[in-house]
Amino acid sequence: MQADLLRKKFLDFFKARKHKIIESDTLVPKDDPTVLFTPAGMNQFKKEFLGFDSGFTRAATAQRCLRTDDLDKVGKTTGHHTFFEMLGNFSFGDYFKKEAVSWAWEFLTEELKIDKEKLWVSVYQDDEEAYNVWKDIIPEKRIVKLGDKENFWPSEAKLKGPNGPCGPCSEIFFDLGKEAGCGEAACDPSCDCGRFIEVWNLVFTQFNRKEDGTLLPLPKKNIDTGMGLERLAAVMQAAPNNFETDLFKPIIETITSYELRAKNYKLIYAIADHIRAVVFSIYDGVLPSNESRGYIVRKIIRKSVLHLRDLGIKKPFLNKLVPVVAETMKAPYPELLERQEDIAQIVLAEEKNFINALDSSGALFRSKFAGVKDAEAAGSIAFQLYDTYGIPPDLTKDWLAQHDVPFSQPAFNKEMEAQKTRSKEQSSMKGDVFSLKELDYGTKETRFTGYKEYETKAKVVKIVKEGTEAKKINKAETATVILDKSCFYAEQGGQVGDAGQIVKGKNIFAVTDTKKAGGVTLHTGTVKEGTFKKSDLVTAKVDKERRLNIARNHTATHLLQAALRKVLGAHVQQQGSLVADDRLRFDFTHFKALDDEQKLRIEELVNSWIMENHPVEKKEKTLAEARKSGALAFFGEKYENRVRVVSIEGVSKELCGGTHLDFTGSIGPFKILQESSIASGIRRIEAVTGSFAYKKIKEEEESLKDAESLLNTTQDKLIPELEKRLGRIKELEKQLSSRKMESAQSSVDDLIRSAEVVNGIRLIVKVEPGLDMGTVRGLVDLIKQKTDSAVIICGVSAGSNVSLALGVTPDLCLKGADAAKLIKEIAAEIGGSGGGRKDFAQAGGNRPENLEQVLKRLKELISQIKF
Repeated sequence: MQADLLRKKFLDFFKARKHKIIESDTLVPKDDPTVLFTPAGMNQFKKEFLGFDSGFTRAATAQRCLRTDDLDKVGKTTGHHTFFEMLGNFSFGDYFKKEAVSWAWEFLTEELKIDKEKLWVSVYQDDEEAYNVWKDIIPEKRIVKLGDKENFWPSEAKLKGPNGPCGPCSEIFFDLGKEAGCGEAACDPSCDCGRFIEVWNLVFTQFNRKEDGTLLPLPKKNIDTGMGLERLAAVMQAAPNNFETDLFKPIIETITSYELRAKNYKLIYAIADHIRAVVFSIYDGVLPSNESRGYIVRKIIRKSVLHLRDLGIKKPFLNKLVPVVAETMKAPYPELLERQEDIAQIVLAEEKNFINALDSSGALFRSKFAGVKDAEAAGSIAFQLYDTYGIPPDLTKDWLAQHDVPFSQPAFNKEMEAQKTRSKEQSSMKGDVFSLKELDYGTKETRFTGYKEYETKAKVVKIVKEGTEAKKINKAETATVILDKSCFYAEQGGQVGDAGQIVKGKNIFAVTDTKKAGGVTLHTGTVKEGTFKKSDLVTAKVDKERRLNIARNHTATHLLQAALRKVLGAHVQQQGSLVADDRLRFDFTHFKALDDEQKLRIEELVNSWIMENHPVEKKEKTLAEARKSGALAFFGEKYENRVRVVSIEGVSKELCGGTHLDFTGSIGPFKILQESSIASGIRRIEAVTGSFAYKKIKEEEESLKDAESLLNTTQDKLIPELEKRLGRIKELEKQLSSRKMESAQSSVDDLIRSAEVVNGIRLIVKVEPGLDMGTVRGLVDLIKQKTDSAVIICGVSAGSNVSLALGVTPDLCLKGADAAKLIKEIAAEIGGSGGGRKDFAQAGGNRPENLEQVLKRLKELISQIKF
């Protein structure tokens, strides 16, 4: 049975049992600081587990998850993954053990027709209730009692914590048969021989662990189950392991279709797993970087590239697997097909950067280990190279051994352990699994009225000061005020939070920022006059002019995305945004800088749509209706079943919860400030609208007037005057360069005569501060014409910069000498890079103080040339 059908059958089964089918959360969970990535199906239901009424008490999901705790085990075992799908059904104070157990059994044995004789179960050793439910379903000989580590959630929570909801669990195992395990007669699911595959874990959340370790019964008991789709697919497809299912086979077949050095399936499996993790991370907005989630994605890509090199594929290849993943996962994630090219380009750029780092590792080693003689220092630097650049430690150790630099493995291991600790602290849960402090302010959701009004009568339901509830706040005190309803828009979706005032007669609380925790709106600010206390009746007043400026920028952002897609292509996808009162910022997928003509066209399009004064329509629709209508969705968002669609007829249609204008004409002028790169394949445009755009235009006019004054001309003659003066400057520079060249030429014979001979090759050197690179290049060519068997290096240093030109005479080129290779080797010494042809190459850097080391290194390289 195919995985797509299994997923559908599971969701349909529980839908028929009155479960609400909830769309998978993103891999970056919102409003949950306890995890770096979504590790399980239950994470998006923390509020419901804590007793919040979301309008449903039963739910089922197919949740995409990412875990990195077992990254080094992936491919080496049959069941460890970084990315996987977790099928789960949940009850929030509704049904409990009997229903959870009987439905799990019914789904596996009746819906999927799994042989009952192949199934075993485990229960917590003290959970007689679960045991009694199971013994009416399955022979007691196939029920195993296990302890706190195996069958209590969280594992060993009774003794070690964390505090909060917890409880026993029951696991369902599939028996592969005696031949698959240790062969012992007493073998059961407590044995780790591999015979028994854990298919489904049923967690019975029935206790609340207190600080002293006491377990108190929860007033409402919950069910949280998780079944890995990959494991279930392996069982249903009689596959020897998860990687031989239809979820992985197309990826593996693509890898093995290439000529490999050896078919090492541990590496092939790991690559197939990792590319899924990378694709879905980027799909959910996590781009490769050196920080937080991005660091994990970069690390996974680099591990995959190293695995590919071990298989014999040394060119970028991982990106070619992106369309295979998109095709395999198109049923649950059809948007992947639309975004596959963007994701592949991001992966390709990351691959190229890492491969370049590996290929130029020699220069990197010389730069990082210059003067290092201490083994511990070398071990520490080796880890930095691994951590920052992904350079494998074995590669570093080989280079160190060749250059007689001692290496300390314990020093490397110490740094590695420290990094693992930091990574674990970042990627695992922080504090309690259910952190009330983070998720709950103990109040009902705040009703938002700000789409239609700037002023709202409300009631103070809570005041929080310095992290604790306060009865009242006085003048000059800073606090967070929670109201029963509010017209203040809370920061979300890239739009900044509103500012304004909360007023009670002459009492004024100045709101400087508005944020959201769950469904509660948090108004942060300072008491300007009087006092405020709980239950006060107040008037909430948004700063109307600031809100209108924000709305101008938000509506303009929608026009900008439409213009980008029209000018650059439909591949443009939003990757993030900032909508403030004074500016807007829009990040999008594109793989090269925009030229001036494109920027001008985009700006013209946006302004034309503004002048056409299109109405801006906002309507609530179901998510299915919105998608069917063609509304664009922001890739990193998790949308509810009912969404808000903002439409500008004939121009734009997007899912958006932000505040907008009623007509585009109210935006005023739109002006692009700059366009730049922020990551591989990701560009950023910053712009202003309204009065801020007008101010920018006036500033540019003033600059033009200053230029007119300096050049003593008028605006219509400004360009011709500039061209005339620049032409004169160019002519003077040409004359100066010619004189410098004449001066340099007079010393050519002296330079050749004074050349140092290394390995039978003349090394000719001339580095002077007063030279320019045109003169330097000409000098190198002249020397090459007047002598043979020579390597010429000329350069110029100015301030903190240094530029080098390196030439090799034709006879040496014919014998294999290569200027481009030489310049790449020495460029690292001046903190830069270089390249060129076999006979001529250039480099630049910012360490002119290292010129002596450059010459020393160049001599070493020349001495190693073999003819």
